[in-house]
Amino acid sequence: MKVKAMIPRLATTLIGALIFPAGTVLAQTKPPVAQFWMDVATSSMSIPGMGDMESGTGSMLGGFFGGTKMGGGSPGQWLDTALHTRNRPAGTEGTHAIPPGMTMGSSLPLIPVVVEKRSAGEERESGTEQPKGKLVFYWGCGDKVRPGQPRVVDFSKSGPDEWLRFMTGRFAPDRGAKAIPGRAVWPNERDRQRVPNGASLEGEHAVSGEGVPAGLRFSLRNTYDFMPRIKMSTAGDAKASVNVSWSSVTTAQGYFLSAMGARGQEEMILWSSSEQPDPGWGLMDYMAPAQVRNLIGEKVVLAPEVQNCAIPEGIFGGVEGAMVRMIAYGPELNLAHPPRPANAKAPWEPDWAVRIRIKSTGMTVLGMEERAESRGPERSADKEREQRSSPQIEIPSIGGVLQGIFGR
Repeated sequence: MKVKAMIPRLATTLIGALIFPAGTVLAQTKPPVAQFWMDVATSSMSIPGMGDMESGTGSMLGGFFGGTKMGGGSPGQWLDTALHTRNRPAGTEGTHAIPPGMTMGSSLPLIPVVVEKRSAGEERESGTEQPKGKLVFYWGCGDKVRPGQPRVVDFSKSGPDEWLRFMTGRFAPDRGAKAIPGRAVWPNERDRQRVPNGASLEGEHAVSGEGVPAGLRFSLRNTYDFMPRIKMSTAGDAKASVNVSWSSVTTAQGYFLSAMGARGQEEMILWSSSEQPDPGWGLMDYMAPAQVRNLIGEKVVLAPEVQNCAIPEGIFGGVEGAMVRMIAYGPELNLAHPPRPANAKAPWEPDWAVRIRIKSTGMTVLGMEERAESRGPERSADKEREQRSSPQIEIPSIGGVLQGIFGR
C-alpha cells in the first residue's frame, strides 16, 4: 500500500466532514456565477545577529515553511489570485483592477491555468519508495520534555498504517486561490512581477472578463491588508530550553509554531507548540477564523495574546541549526452579491462571491546566537550591507534529509 495514495483519500473525507457537517441544510441552490479568490501573505526570515532577510532570499526553504504558490517562502509580500465563472467553465481571461497603493500599475492579468500532460513514463515513476530512517516528534511549550514523549517512527520497522498515523493531523482546508483547470490566475506566465514591499490592498478592486457578471467590485480597508512581518527572537542554547518570543501581530487570530532539525542524514527531529500531539503538517497555511478559534479551544493553536513559547530542553541538542517557523493566522473576508438573505432557508443565487484570506509567516534558526556573538558588535556599514545582500549562513539541508528518509 502506498502512503501517497492513502493521504489524499483521508484528506478528502476530512474536508467533506468539515465543510458539510451532518444535518447541514444548504439554502443556496446554485453556486455564484463567478468566484474570485485572493490569498494575501507576508513572509519573513531572520537570522540571529543579522536581522531580517531581504526579499529574494530564503526561497529554497519555501516548500517546508509555508510559502505561497509563487513566493516559495521567500521574504516579502505575496499575492495569489484566482477567478472562476460558470459561464466559462474551461476558464476565461480576466482583469483584476487594483488600487494605487499596490504600486503595480492599474490592473493585473488573470490567465487560465494550462495543465501540462505527463508522459506514461512519468506516471510510472510517481510511486513512493520505501522510507528509511526515523522521525522523532515532541510537542508543547515548556522548559522540560513531558512524560510520554517523544513519539518515534522508525520506517525500517514500521508499516504504512503507523506511518499514516504519524503523518496525519489537523489541517487547514484549501479554500483559496488554487491554480487548477477552469480558473484564471495571477501571477502567471504573462505577469510575474513581485509585490513591492510596503504595497497596500486598501481601496477599490474590480474583476472583469468574458462570462464574469458586470459589477464584480469590492472595497478593502486596513483590516484586510497585508499583515505585518513576524518579529521573532530566540534566547537560550539549543542544547537547553530555548524561549521563542515575538511581537504581537496586528489582526492575528492566533499563532502556531513548529521546528525541525536533522541529526545525521536519516533522523529528523520535529517539535510543535501544540498541547496535543499534532505535528502541524497541515496547519502552516491560511485558516478561517472560526477554525482558529476551535483549535485554540483544543489547545492546538496559541491564543492571539500569547507572545512567547519555550522549546523544551535538549530536543535540539546535537542538531546543527534547527529551523523554527511560525504562522500568524489573519482575518478572512467573504463577500457576495446579492448578499445572503436574512432568512437562512430562503433561496440564494449570488451573481458573484469573493474570498480573501490573510496570513503572516516567519522563520528563524536556532543555535546561531553564539556564532553571532562571537563575530562581535563592531562591523562597518559596508560589511553589514554585504552580508545582508549575500548572507553566508549555515542552514541544514532539510530537503536532503527528507529525501534520505522518503527517497526521491
